[in-house]
Parts: sequence; C-alpha cells; structure tokens
Amino acid sequence: MKEKGVDGRAMSALSAGHLFTDLNQGAVAALVPFFVSERGLSLAAAGSLVLAATLSSSIVQPLFGLFSDKKPLPALMPLGVILGGAGVALAGVAPSFLWIFLCVVLSGLGVAAFHPESARFANYVSGTRRARGMSFFSVGGNAGFALGPVLATPLVLLFGLPGALFLVLPALVMGLVLFHELPRLLSFRPEAVGGEGDRKEATAPDLWWPFSRMIGVVTVRSFVYFGLVTFVASYYIRELGTPPGLANAALAVMLFAGAAGTLALGGVADRFGRRSVLVVTMLVLAPLIYAFTLVGPLTGLVFLALIGAVTIGTFGVTTVLGQEYLPGRIGVAAGITMGLSIGLGGLGAPLLGAFADAYGLSTMLLALAALPPIGLILALTLPGNPRKPLSKP
Repeated sequence: MKEKGVDGRAMSALSAGHLFTDLNQGAVAALVPFFVSERGLSLAAAGSLVLAATLSSSIVQPLFGLFSDKKPLPALMPLGVILGGAGVALAGVAPSFLWIFLCVVLSGLGVAAFHPESARFANYVSGTRRARGMSFFSVGGNAGFALGPVLATPLVLLFGLPGALFLVLPALVMGLVLFHELPRLLSFRPEAVGGEGDRKEATAPDLWWPFSRMIGVVTVRSFVYFGLVTFVASYYIRELGTPPGLANAALAVMLFAGAAGTLALGGVADRFGRRSVLVVTMLVLAPLIYAFTLVGPLTGLVFLALIGAVTIGTFGVTTVLGQEYLPGRIGVAAGITMGLSIGLGGLGAPLLGAFADAYGLSTMLLALAALPPIGLILALTLPGNPRKPLSKP
C-alpha cells in the first residue's frame, strides 16, 4: 500500500483546536491566585479547583471515548473547544465558590469531550505517518497549556477577574473554524477513504493486555512529569538558592524542550518503532534525573531540557500506539492514554509533595528517578509491531 503523509491543513486545524482547548487548563491554574486574593478563597478551596479541573478534564475522557466509538460525534471537537473556553470565562464572574467550582468543571468537561474525537481524526489524517502526525497534534496541547497563563494573567491584571470573559473569544473563533473544517475532516474517515489497509485495520483484534502494560508505562511517565512540573521551581529556590525568576525559567526550559521533543520523537518512532522509542526514553530518564540532582542551577537547565524532551516527547507516541493496540476502539484508547492515565499521574503530585515535606525535595527527586526502571520493564514486554497477531499471554 502506498504510504500517505500527514495532511497539513487537517492537522493544522486539529492541532490548533488542541492548543485552544488545553489553553483553558493552563488558564485555570493562572486564575487560582486571583480567586484567593480577590474572592477570599482558602488555599484548600483553591486547590480543589485545580483538582476539579484535573478530574473533569482527564478522568472522564475514556467515557467520551467509549461514546465516540459507539456513535462517533465529530461535533464534539468544536463544541468541546467552545465549552472549555466558556467555562473558564464564566468562572471569572461567578458569584460564589460553588459557582466557580461548577464553571471549572464545565470547562473540564469541554476539554474531556474534545480529546478522544480529535485524537481519532488526528489518527485518520496522519496517513501512514501516525506517530509523526500525533506528535504534531500533541504539541498543540503542550503549547496551549503553556500559553494559558500568558494569556489569562494580563487580562486579569488589566480588568480584574471579569477579564477572564475575554477567554471565550479565542475558543469561540477556534470552534467556528473547526465547524467549518468538519466536512473536510470527515473525508478522512476510513469508511470515506476506503482501501484494503483500512478494512484490515478495522477488523483487527483489540489487544487489551499489551495496551494495559503500555498504560503502566504512561502512568509511570505521568508521575515523573507531574512531579517535575510541580516541584522543579521549588527545588531551584529551596535547594539551589536561586531567585524565583530563574526557577520559573527552569520550568519553562523543561516544557519548551518537551514540545521540541514531541515533534522530534514522532518521526523517530515512525522510522524505528514506537516500542523502541519508549524503551530508550525510559532507559535514559532515570540517569538524567539523578544527574540533575548532582549539578548546579545552570548545568541543571541542560539536564532539564533533556528530561523534558524524553518525558513530554513521548505523549504523541503513546497515544498512537494505544490506538494501534485498540484499532476498534481508538476513542477509548485516546481517552485513556491522554486522559485517565495522565490524570492518575496528576493525582500522585500531592503524594510526592507529602514525601518532599517529610524527606526533602532532593530525596523526592531521587524517588522519581526510581520510577522509570519500572516503565522500562513494562516497555520491554510490549510487542514490537502491534499490527502483527499475538499469542495470548
């Protein structure tokens, strides 16, 4: 079968939709300090908003994936973007904690609705370059999460919390763009394209046992990711004695290196295999984290860049690998790999924080370095080519 590359126009629309959807998640985190200072919320209440955003946007994603597998509803893509932006916007003018909480949940549900259906179409429009295509799709989400605070903070500083209302505008525009692009996106569905390769994949068995082991790898990676995102800046300030500006720059270096790694590893995975990429990244991650704990702040930036590239860079790879393990349930596969397993990693952040309180941030980082070998063992058990028939374990 002739190889087909990634359709640029379709992927641009999907990746941009991913950006403007995940922008809302980053905006929620940026709004929390303002809810504390302007609305008098306690720190516990503020923390519950972040937890609500995480649970509603990630834990329920497999349910949307299950629904989209049984009855595909491409309109969830533009509607999810709009709902995500509307929820965050309304949170800025909500009159009480309960209403703020409900608006954050509403935004999270919009985020959850967008991901499985959009990941399905990212699979379709990538042709035979699925890992590369999914990397383009994933980097949109990475950029959106990073841009959320950049957009939300100036609006609130200028207009107060009601300035969050402006966040609905980019979501609305992006939603309208996706509505406009839907007819073209629908032309990439296997039943619309046809072809022997599509029919073979549609009838391929779902490989739940390899998929579950891969989810173990994703969960390990998510624990490492959220542990670093949550505590790297604090480590720079408390353990390395740097000013807050350099501490935040260190976090930014890791996140932007992750975006670059996402783009790079997609092409590598298409050429050398998804499992090979997971094995190598899990193999080098522990030594990189350990080395980071031994060096100073400036050299640490180099190691953080490498850590970000190999940690965040495999997000797209695992999404497409999950879809290849579950070819008949690619919505569920995306919902679990992009939502549930990552959400579980987020829930581990408070545990890591408690560990750091008890034993120190340096010891906590060493504990993080002990997790990738578990992911490595699981990655080594994965089939090299999920499209080949497997014997039952």
